[in-house]
Amino acid sequence: MTSAAATLPEAPARAERSRLSSTVEFLVVGGAGVVLFPVLWLLRKVVGLDSAELAVGFLMFHGAHLINDPHFSVTYLLFYKNLKQRAFGTAFTRQQRARYLVAGFVVPLALAAWLTVALSSASARSLGALIQLMFLLVGWHYVKQGFGVLTVLSARRGVRYSAFERRAILAHCFAGWAYAWASPATPAALAEEKGVLYLSLAHPLVLERITLLAFAVSAVLLAAVLYRKWRREGRLPPLAPLTGLLVSIWLWSVYSSADPLMVYVIPALHSVQYLYFVWLLTRNQARAAESPPFFGPPASQRLIFLAASAVALGWLLFHGSPDLLDAARLSAHRRAHERLGELGPTPYFAAFFAFVNIHHYVMDNVIWRRENPDTKYLQG
Repeated sequence: MTSAAATLPEAPARAERSRLSSTVEFLVVGGAGVVLFPVLWLLRKVVGLDSAELAVGFLMFHGAHLINDPHFSVTYLLFYKNLKQRAFGTAFTRQQRARYLVAGFVVPLALAAWLTVALSSASARSLGALIQLMFLLVGWHYVKQGFGVLTVLSARRGVRYSAFERRAILAHCFAGWAYAWASPATPAALAEEKGVLYLSLAHPLVLERITLLAFAVSAVLLAAVLYRKWRREGRLPPLAPLTGLLVSIWLWSVYSSADPLMVYVIPALHSVQYLYFVWLLTRNQARAAESPPFFGPPASQRLIFLAASAVALGWLLFHGSPDLLDAARLSAHRRAHERLGELGPTPYFAAFFAFVNIHHYVMDNVIWRRENPDTKYLQG
């Protein structure tokens, strides 16, 4: 009786912790984007657009060291772990091993060759083409991550989707990606990214209208599928996973410019969403490694080491290496009294930025597939 009585107060405490955990999860997987809209609107009204833009831009620029950059670099730490077993052993099936080899070796070698030619020939056109490929793929990456948020977090709550439902959800994801890239309709024009001047691709009006129609049809189909699921099962997808999906498509991809300040915040929100799943995966792996027969180090120790490694690698990829190379190039041009040309003052930064972004998208398509045995740790 004493033991039973002692456990009674624990029930409200557990319920409170569960509510707090659910609230945090809702915010980190996309809900924060919805909450920030009125906050950013109020900030503009109080201090004005210019001051608000300066403050938010400054915060996001420096916050990238701890949020955006590590979200890229931690992918390398996850992807190339157990390299020998994954590439040449039995850790993966044959099909998954083929994906791993392409993403881990073929793609980075092709990107490196592309950048070597572009930089050695001082071709802003070639470097600009890779940057445009990055802009094309970023929407695909965002919506695919939103799809993963919905399916994984729903599965953790016991909600599954049929093959038809998954196809309808993916159709809305890809239609949103297409419309986000095609809109707005613009002619080919001179563009600048990380100091590189290049001619952007034209986005015809007819392409914008076709992709808008596909996006609208896919939205109706998604609504019908969710309604049918509600009628059949008596419930909709859980709020946090559904919010993560819709925010990734509608707010971070299609209507990302709806608020002038949200543009600065979206990469950080996307990175937080990504890092939450990295935390789920590595925390559960570390907890499993603590148990017999492994008796590994504490989970907290492994998580801290992973976080510190991601921050250090992120600094090296986005600041240390490109800054050193750009500074050397600038010094050489000054000694030779040469103009920098269309590549601008930071072509190596642009090259590293495009390389890491595109490789990140490709590696993610391997890491987070159901065929990867490590994804079982997302469930428990």
